[in-house]
Amino acid sequence: MPVLHAKFQEQTGNVVSQDTLRRALKKGYSCKRIRRSLRAQRDEADFRHTQEMINVLKEWEDEGECDLYFFDEAGFSQSSSLPYAWSPIGKPWEVTAYPHSKRLNVLGFLTRKDEFFHHMTTESVTTEIVIEAFDQFAAHKDPDAFAVVILDNARMHRSKAFQRKLIDWMAHRIHLVYLSPYSPELNLIEILWREIKYRWLPLTAYSSFDKLCEAVKRVCNGYGTNYSITYA
Repeated sequence: MPVLHAKFQEQTGNVVSQDTLRRALKKGYSCKRIRRSLRAQRDEADFRHTQEMINVLKEWEDEGECDLYFFDEAGFSQSSSLPYAWSPIGKPWEVTAYPHSKRLNVLGFLTRKDEFFHHMTTESVTTEIVIEAFDQFAAHKDPDAFAVVILDNARMHRSKAFQRKLIDWMAHRIHLVYLSPYSPELNLIEILWREIKYRWLPLTAYSSFDKLCEAVKRVCNGYGTNYSITYA
């Protein structure tokens, strides 16, 4: 605010208080965390085409023609961004910083119906790990149901080893659909990752890696019963 206040007075020549400027901004602006975006790098026409295709798939699911899953990986560590928390004025909560924390990776398949199948590992996410997750999903799903899985264009998802498995998964009635590049907002599971990281994990989970793993497992296993998201 001080920088914006000074710049406003410099460019307009008007002298106002910071409180006055803040009240004026609230009429048409909100103060939110600045986010990095890849939007400028994507093909807008391709994005719109993919968006329309996903809407059609949602209609198919609503009509009982398929089960629609959104797949992605997320990492959790003691060096991850911490959630917001209420604390006494002048005494903000603090947790020990662990710049070299171990990492728990979660590979998840999410539906709009509060179904969440996941695979967890403390190993790096490689093509082999992703294939293992898809193989487990194939064994878990209803063999008679036709499943469509939405996923991004990560290197592991486009590798030759991964592509060789597509026929096997099609035999299990699993069809993969790739998002247009740089379109993470089309993947609904991104909402779940944000909810877990910034709302559902307690601050105490970051006191040790074991507690963090326990908390992430508790939330993931409880999704659909103790935790849920309402999608528009």
